[in-house]
Amino acid sequence: MFFLSDMLNKKLKLPTPGEALPGRARAIPTASKHYVSKRPLKGPFLEGFETAMLGLGCFWGAERLFWQTPGVWVTAVGYAGGLTPNPTYQETCTGLTGHAEVVLVVFDPTQVSYADLLKIFWESHDPTQGMRQGNDVGTTYRSAIYTFSDAQQAEAIASRDAYQIALKAAGREKITTEIGIAPQFYFAEDDHQQYLAKNPHGYCGLKGTGVACTIPDKAAV
Repeated sequence: MFFLSDMLNKKLKLPTPGEALPGRARAIPTASKHYVSKRPLKGPFLEGFETAMLGLGCFWGAERLFWQTPGVWVTAVGYAGGLTPNPTYQETCTGLTGHAEVVLVVFDPTQVSYADLLKIFWESHDPTQGMRQGNDVGTTYRSAIYTFSDAQQAEAIASRDAYQIALKAAGREKITTEIGIAPQFYFAEDDHQQYLAKNPHGYCGLKGTGVACTIPDKAAV
């Protein structure tokens, strides 16, 4: 019983550099094309396209949410925000890589704005749960927004502050979402890419709070 408790505590706490798994120098194999759109998973992408990186629990359902969004060009799932280089899925599940499961979203800003993606992000999960999403427990399931520009960073923070007001009014807890500059993104294995397209009846743990998110004007720039 002590062993199980110890393992659970490790998964709820990010590892120190001394605790993190070593990983590997070379990238792990993954798909070359998006299973649904058949577009190149790693580009090249058209000039003017932008990128978002979002973590909202298990990346299987989260990725489907975004590839179904009009204006999104391609999506990919992977690991980010941790210490272990080129981790595997099994390694991230131990909690000893420090990574979150995230979705990389490449989008056409003339068709869908970053603010639109943030609204989907906030409304599609519970950002108050710390190192978990529902029954999915561990650091890999933490809520995270990793940004690629000062403008994205400002929008993310403004949207968080606005949503916190709405959540508080609804009797919800404080947002625990991690917001920071985009770290290295490591593509997940082929079988995890567009998982729910390959396995239509597979697991999806997405569950929002039911509280609407209104993006403030200063964030929708």
